[in-house]
Amino acid sequence: MTVVADFASQDYFRNPAAAMARLRGFGPVVRIRFPIVGKVWITTTEPLADRVLKDTETFTIRKDDGTVAGLRWWMPGIVRTLANTMLSMDEPDHKRLRDIVDEAFRRRAVLGMEPHIQAIGDDLANELFAEGSPADVVERYARKLPLSVISELLGLPADDRPKFIAWASGFTRFTGALALLGAIPNIFAMKRYIVAHVETVRQRGGEGLIAEIVRVEREGGRISPDEIVAMVFLLLFAGHETTTHLISGSVHELLKNPGLRDWLEADWSRADLAVEEFLRFISPVQFTKPRYVRKDVELDGISLRKGDKIMVMLAAANMDPQANLHPERLDLQRKPNRHMAFGTGIHFCLGHQLARIEGRCALKSLFQRWPDLHLAVDESSITWRERPGLKAIDRLPVVSGVSGTR
Repeated sequence: MTVVADFASQDYFRNPAAAMARLRGFGPVVRIRFPIVGKVWITTTEPLADRVLKDTETFTIRKDDGTVAGLRWWMPGIVRTLANTMLSMDEPDHKRLRDIVDEAFRRRAVLGMEPHIQAIGDDLANELFAEGSPADVVERYARKLPLSVISELLGLPADDRPKFIAWASGFTRFTGALALLGAIPNIFAMKRYIVAHVETVRQRGGEGLIAEIVRVEREGGRISPDEIVAMVFLLLFAGHETTTHLISGSVHELLKNPGLRDWLEADWSRADLAVEEFLRFISPVQFTKPRYVRKDVELDGISLRKGDKIMVMLAAANMDPQANLHPERLDLQRKPNRHMAFGTGIHFCLGHQLARIEGRCALKSLFQRWPDLHLAVDESSITWRERPGLKAIDRLPVVSGVSGTR
């Protein structure tokens, strides 16, 4: 049986716990029809999510012939080229590329960047209302902070960030085949930019992760020119897009819950705890990439056949009542906090430390600068992008002043 589920509706985004409880009622793994991917099994529990992501022999991203699960025959070649990253690879190619970028990240000393990231947050918070009030937290703040950080890490010019914002904003709005094809001009523009920048670094040198990757290439590292372009695309996009929605979603929850906001503002050393709960509760990345079932297998009594496709629903794992007591509640003091917001196994998110730092710096900078920040519209009018797989608030208009709830 194929279960009908709409992961892009406003009802779902406003109350995902109810939808996940309904799905779990059908079983630990259920079959649905997912946009672009087609018919696919999805996990609804934390143990199965963990098993599928760690069993890389049974569940693989590619077939033996190199076909990537989730890529369709009608997709333009440029989509296939830019999707040819470590996220769409199994071992040993995944490790080959992951080791290259891991080394580059280590050289950048991400954990030592927190004071600088806090300073970026302070500057952006100061400028929040520079273009007028109300201000959209998503575009004026939540997107700019991680984009500024990843641009610096990559070594990209600050003057080019408005281009990245325009490109990235378009990428997260497609919900089906036609919308994806409509984003192709932006994808081409971004590829041309990256190719030109990488070549400039090859010729003249530079700073940042791109320069480190080019250095590895020059020293004989096994990475092709196309793989470098795809890697930069991935780092730029993944390095800010999901964190944008973590930040905006966290701000939204604190504006909705003044008691939680007061608790956090009373002691900012609690921000670590809060960010872990926001990661679990919001789950900006709702699903992993699809995988192929490489052999007949049984998952908690459900039979899957070789050739089937399966996706791990990270959001459902994070809302599993067997993993966290009362998962439908936002509890900033939750201990222990079991979540899979960054996945697990070989594809565990490379930027998890950076995302955590950016999350807590963003909240601290914003609410210390604007202690009376509140929504400029009724909370019921807040909407999410109709993009399945990503929980992304459309706009979050705010004003500063005396709020009736403060």
